[in-house]
Amino acid sequence: MKKEIIYTLAFGVSILFNACNTSKTAQDTTQENISNEVIVDRFADIQVLRYDIVGFEKLSLNQKKLVYYMAQAGLSGRDIAYEQNNPYNVEIRKCLEVIVGNYQGDQENEDWEKFLTYAKRVWFSNGIHHHYGMEKIMPEISESYFKTLVKETNATISSEAIKVIFDKNTALKRKVKDANVDMIVASANGFYGKGVTQKMVETYYSKLIDDNDPTPIEYGLNSTLILKNGEVIEDTWKSGGRYGKSIDKIIFWLTKAVTVAENKDQANALKKLIEYYKTGDLKTWDEYNILWASSTKGDIDWINGFIETYGDALGKRGGYESIVEITDFEASKHMKVVAENAQWFEDNSTIMPEHKKKNVKGVSYKVVQVASESGDAAPATPIGVNLPNNNWIREKHGSKSVSLGNVIAAYEKAGGKGLVQEFAHDQEEIDRATKYSALASKLHTALHEVIGHASGQINKGVGQPSETLKNYASTLEEARADLVGLYYIMDQKLVDIGLIPSLEVGKAGYDNYIRNGMLTQLQRLELGKQVEEEHMQNRQLVASWVFEKGTKEKVIEKVVKNGKTYYDIKDYTKLRALFGELLKEIQRITSEGDYNAGKILVETYGVKVNKAIHAEVLKRVKPLNLAPYNGFVHPIYVPIRNNKGAIIDIKIENKQTFVEQMLYYGKEYSF
Repeated sequence: MKKEIIYTLAFGVSILFNACNTSKTAQDTTQENISNEVIVDRFADIQVLRYDIVGFEKLSLNQKKLVYYMAQAGLSGRDIAYEQNNPYNVEIRKCLEVIVGNYQGDQENEDWEKFLTYAKRVWFSNGIHHHYGMEKIMPEISESYFKTLVKETNATISSEAIKVIFDKNTALKRKVKDANVDMIVASANGFYGKGVTQKMVETYYSKLIDDNDPTPIEYGLNSTLILKNGEVIEDTWKSGGRYGKSIDKIIFWLTKAVTVAENKDQANALKKLIEYYKTGDLKTWDEYNILWASSTKGDIDWINGFIETYGDALGKRGGYESIVEITDFEASKHMKVVAENAQWFEDNSTIMPEHKKKNVKGVSYKVVQVASESGDAAPATPIGVNLPNNNWIREKHGSKSVSLGNVIAAYEKAGGKGLVQEFAHDQEEIDRATKYSALASKLHTALHEVIGHASGQINKGVGQPSETLKNYASTLEEARADLVGLYYIMDQKLVDIGLIPSLEVGKAGYDNYIRNGMLTQLQRLELGKQVEEEHMQNRQLVASWVFEKGTKEKVIEKVVKNGKTYYDIKDYTKLRALFGELLKEIQRITSEGDYNAGKILVETYGVKVNKAIHAEVLKRVKPLNLAPYNGFVHPIYVPIRNNKGAIIDIKIENKQTFVEQMLYYGKEYSF
């Protein structure tokens, strides 16, 4: 069962996501409403924002050092994410950096602008494939112009890499999720070596994995599967192994972080993380996650490692990721009531009694300020995270959930009402969204992360979802967590414990979820494409299923006015019951490892797109001038030293442009 970083702000103000890391979709905004204090850059389908960190100066010197050291550790693994996304990415990125940094020719012409846009898109996506859609980003310049730029700046790049950039038949998608093809061979990521096939991968792990093991490791999480002398082997990511130079830098900074840890629990967790990076042992990774999940007392926290498996079509390999966090105490105090009531939510769920946890362990929840992000978490970021991912650790030792408060605040500053105004059925829906959707978004994120991913249990003797549900596991897990949030956001319990003023908040959440799942998220697809990304599949699956099942009772009515399609919820109580019914079925599928039922559910409701509706959505969003995807530049931490070289303070610099930051990162963190 994958406990991902949610990449969606599910309601109202923004429809983003990286967490649960959390899909990043379009904002409810029009360009004229955007705050210039937040916007850093805008290109292609992307908008780059800036977030604030409040109160950093109030931290102790050791706390500031801890933030600095962990940020340095995170950025030291940046190359790994590029390499994982495609073997040519680092070479291509370095070439782009040289050209952008050194080109002295005409920078006012259309070709240069197109080249710069291509470079920005590669930086934003950590490689040559779109960060969300996974398709290759084709440059709008000629190969000859690119070669001219290479020559005039003394950049270097191989002919093979140039072919990967320009050839329309090479490396077309970073990840292919299509059960009708060999997904490993068809995918252009760097998780598998040349000649490795899907059948080889499945056979290799079927021999290793024991479904009756009560404490299984996350098989394949930190290795590249390669062929050596005709034999399939794992090339482990560790010090002295693959990615060793970057990992050694990560270890260097983690070792410094140990010296300024806030308490013994933090220090022990960091030491175990260092041991894991040195050995590559996945049992050590589990030991680290147990220590990390139990370390809840400090003001500073982090996520660091090979964690989320969305980049791998088979859901095994973990993408490198780093987030450094500072607790937002006031916001956390208000929302921790969700975690405190975790057992009540589990007991009152619609899932079968045998699938409920009898004792929900150690769910902690905080609202945090992001201090730094890298790898899979940047520039496109999650808004919420729930970890660790290993099911047995969550069941026995608990988990941590966080909402990234300053990231959400930045989205809200840049937000408006464009999508709501265009796609809401009536003024009542618009007014409700204006009043309640921001709160609904934050609450659904909390319920999704804290309750959704922590709920339910797998039947004894049934393997992990990555093995039983295979390429459908992530979509079904996201749907399961979303449904938990949807079911409870319309529960009187939330009013009684003071989280919402009335059930109108839940109605605003339902309005937006159906509107997004049925219509607005389609703006991120090219016309004629099917839905492949897991979070999009999840939302379409849920929305389409409840729409169909509620047809006879007209729970949701499809309305066409002046050639425009709308979805109008007629009965919120019955819709809640349908969400609960689907939750029960998806939990059953997960608990029993019912691959066929999961496949039918995803393929029937989550993949296919009505081309006419899709064309209509694209036509309606075009005048809004939206950037469907958003990401961030991050603060730079600068140590202040005395005349003996000792650090006496850490200062924040937060003024870099997107291009400046990408060039700076390329210079400072490429190993």
